[in-house]
Amino acid sequence: MKKLMTALVLFCLVAAQSQAQSLKTPPPSTPQFVRQDFGLSNIELSYSRPGKKGRTIFGDLVPFGKVWRTGANGATTLTFGDDVQIGGTRVPAGKYGLLSIPGEKQWTLIITKQLDVTSPGAYKPDQDVVRVSATVEPLANSLETFTIQFDNVSPNSCDLVLSWDKTSVTLPIKEEIDAKIMAQIDEAFNKDNHPYFAAATYYMENGKDLNKALGWFNKATELNPTAYFIFYQKARCQAKLGKNQDAIATAQKSMQLAKDAGNPDYVALNEKLIASLK
Repeated sequence: MKKLMTALVLFCLVAAQSQAQSLKTPPPSTPQFVRQDFGLSNIELSYSRPGKKGRTIFGDLVPFGKVWRTGANGATTLTFGDDVQIGGTRVPAGKYGLLSIPGEKQWTLIITKQLDVTSPGAYKPDQDVVRVSATVEPLANSLETFTIQFDNVSPNSCDLVLSWDKTSVTLPIKEEIDAKIMAQIDEAFNKDNHPYFAAATYYMENGKDLNKALGWFNKATELNPTAYFIFYQKARCQAKLGKNQDAIATAQKSMQLAKDAGNPDYVALNEKLIASLK
């Protein structure tokens, strides 16, 4: 009988341990992975998001003047698919740690070669790639969950915004793309397949030679005589050159092609363009 009871106890212990090992619960600080297309490549962000949970955050849970992993659990990392500029410093493509030193009115944001910093003692200043000072922007409403997001994204710049509780700071990131794109255009035009539309659009949108852009739009419409979207961009280029009557005529053609193709969005775009030129 005693042996039987012992066996039953052992069985219950093993069963309980097995159930505990198979139990899955949500992590208290949920991981998040963000991939943002940027410039000619992308930026990947990996971090964990602690919650406020009624606590005093900055100056208490996250002390002022000490290195913070800028999240929870593992280290926070940024992976740049192409070279970028941060704080006037060129940061080569690759994976880096994101650390911070919070202050009451000013933070120091750190891009480091270290990918494993989870406590102040593990931080090695000689591994810094760049340090940037960031002014604290107070939030009107308290944010419960720590959030890092990309904002104000343009072709060659974006902001990495860190927000929690009533505090927000911003890390500006830039990428030099113009020289790369111009080199691509030059290379492409030395080959048989000329990217007339893409090159013309880039020239028009980035303050380049509009007359050259218009010449490329002309070539693009000759090759694609039913492409209403190309005619629309050509009309915009003509308008930028002050050729309003030509722009109206091109927009009217684009509008008719868009109607034939059943695209009301481009019909509306052309109507607005024509109205602005009269």
